[in-house]
Amino acid sequence: MNTFRKYIFPGLYGVINYLSIRLLLDTVTGMKFWERPFFLNGWEFSLSFLSGYLLLAIHHRLYRYFDKHWSNENNYRRRMLKELLIISVATLIFQNITLMPWAALTDDGLQWYDVADINLIPLLYSLIYYGVSRTNYFLQAYVSNKVKLQEVMNDQLQAELKFLKSQLHPHFIFNALNTIYFQMDEDVSAAKKSVEQFSELLRYQLYDQQQTVSIRHEIQYLHSFINLQKVRASDKLVLNVQFDPELYDQEVYPLLLFPLVENAFKYVGGEYWINITATLKKETIHFIVENAIPKIAMSTRAGGIGLENLKRRLQLLYPGKHTFDISKTERTFKAALSIQPEAVAYQTVTMEEDEDQMRHHR
Repeated sequence: MNTFRKYIFPGLYGVINYLSIRLLLDTVTGMKFWERPFFLNGWEFSLSFLSGYLLLAIHHRLYRYFDKHWSNENNYRRRMLKELLIISVATLIFQNITLMPWAALTDDGLQWYDVADINLIPLLYSLIYYGVSRTNYFLQAYVSNKVKLQEVMNDQLQAELKFLKSQLHPHFIFNALNTIYFQMDEDVSAAKKSVEQFSELLRYQLYDQQQTVSIRHEIQYLHSFINLQKVRASDKLVLNVQFDPELYDQEVYPLLLFPLVENAFKYVGGEYWINITATLKKETIHFIVENAIPKIAMSTRAGGIGLENLKRRLQLLYPGKHTFDISKTERTFKAALSIQPEAVAYQTVTMEEDEDQMRHHR
């Protein structure tokens, strides 16, 4: 195909140009060009055959010039109009230099219809050839730009996800260290256990944000956090935690459930109870955290930076595949999250790989 386009088509292009001009001229004058002397038709065919190679060579030379000097032109419509203008002028000049003198020296000389046909017909074919040959170039350029734009957007989203993941609440870290500090004076073994749980929490932060993990590990993480919070929580705290065992084989992105539990422990008050439930219904994960709040807390806004970050991460990781609702009454605060795990589009981390990562980070 490339051989035909490069070595054969230009000659055919020139012959088609010539035959179109010849047939129109014969229609106007009543002449039959096949009745003309053989050598005259032979010369015209040869000239036309050669002119096809020359004209298309000019085309491609101009294309290279356009691509070299106008490659940064973002307005493709303006660029195409400029290219069409240059191609048109080049075609008209070429036809008037090569074919017009031949028409003046043959048959009945140069007539007005000779001038019209020699300029208009080759110009029409030239513009058609430009449209066909350059459409592929501009289509490839468009696709390439779209791919580059998508790569930039993906890089930006990855950077944003990493930033959001890194924002472990300083309030939680301070409270955990403060709890361990006071435990050291009262119960060293309990303090060691708290340090172990705290290290597990921090280690879990090292997971790749773009790899899914088993909910079993996510729940283990939540249990470690809850146990650490129970050490410093008031004895009157009533804690109800229910996790559906059917969830354990599901895969989710890490640290999506944690902000809801952290928020509940941070703002619990009033009657001092927290309910945490996770269920699987119709292939959808439902995670609900509800806690009592002091009556005075109604004046504060629902949630903090942790929930705002969670909303953004859900938009990036599960677009159109999740719901996240927050409701608040005079005495309670409730956050409900639903995720369709089949929306996962990135590589899944297996249980064995999870454990390997844990051992590696230790």
